[in-house]
Amino acid sequence: MHILFVADPLEQFKTYKDTTFAMMREAARRGHRLAACEPGQLHWQRGGRVSAQVRQIAFTGQEGVWFAVEQERQAALADFDAVLMRKDPPFDSEYFYATHLLEQAEREGAQVFNRPRALRDHPEKLAIMEFPQLIGPTLVTRQGEDIRRFHAEHGDIILKPLDGMGGTGIFRVGPDGMNLGSIIETLNGHGQRSVMVQKFLPQIAEGDKRVLVIGGQPVPYCLARIPQGGEVRGNLAAGGLGVARPLSARDREIGETLGPILQQRGLLLAGVDVIGDCVTEINVTSPTCFQEIQQQTGCDVPAIFIDALEKAVVR
Repeated sequence: MHILFVADPLEQFKTYKDTTFAMMREAARRGHRLAACEPGQLHWQRGGRVSAQVRQIAFTGQEGVWFAVEQERQAALADFDAVLMRKDPPFDSEYFYATHLLEQAEREGAQVFNRPRALRDHPEKLAIMEFPQLIGPTLVTRQGEDIRRFHAEHGDIILKPLDGMGGTGIFRVGPDGMNLGSIIETLNGHGQRSVMVQKFLPQIAEGDKRVLVIGGQPVPYCLARIPQGGEVRGNLAAGGLGVARPLSARDREIGETLGPILQQRGLLLAGVDVIGDCVTEINVTSPTCFQEIQQQTGCDVPAIFIDALEKAVVR
């Protein structure tokens, strides 16, 4: 196959942990050809097809400069066998517009993973509300009074913005309600922005587990991101320690429940975040943790993903 990765700049990849890099390496190992572009290089001119300034790349086998550019050219996305949207969050207006360009490329014959409409219609935090049987007490609102009532009912709560990533903007408020008013004002902008509020789950001390779902099936191991140094956040970007573990029975149940639904919607890859027995987020934009799981357990997650990609591509 000829695979185009729409991603952040290749020069910025932290290759020792980057999931997109792991996907590329496994695809190249199998003999697939690789090309890359950035979302800002997508291009659509009247009467033409959606295209991009792409770089055809090959692995060098060196640690410093890990890729070589074999060719740079303008190419239509529909001319590739598969297009992988791997741009990291935030899901801002430019990401939103990129999904529209990618969807037009689909109409022209491109096969895009994850599907652009699914990315656009599946907000990563809000999506969990569709599955009440899998989540803990959760509220989404702009209203400060709603949040105060939720706090009065549950006592110990987590507040976070719907558009946050990597643990940014997450607050915990205990039974004493210390700084609740200030936190509400900070997050909701005096009623202008929606906030997600969840009952605090003490099982976070055991890790915020990333359960990968690929091709509708859960990967046998998860990565538990364990908070460090008094932090309430387990996110790796917030200093959490990543420890790979076999899926628990509940983790597997969650993955097997969500997997077929996500796959049917065009989500080849999802990262389901689980604290204790409860789903807290369903990440679909650019799920990670492939390398951490593989390095610690030997489970070849990149191979599982490329297997699923090869199966999903219609020749």
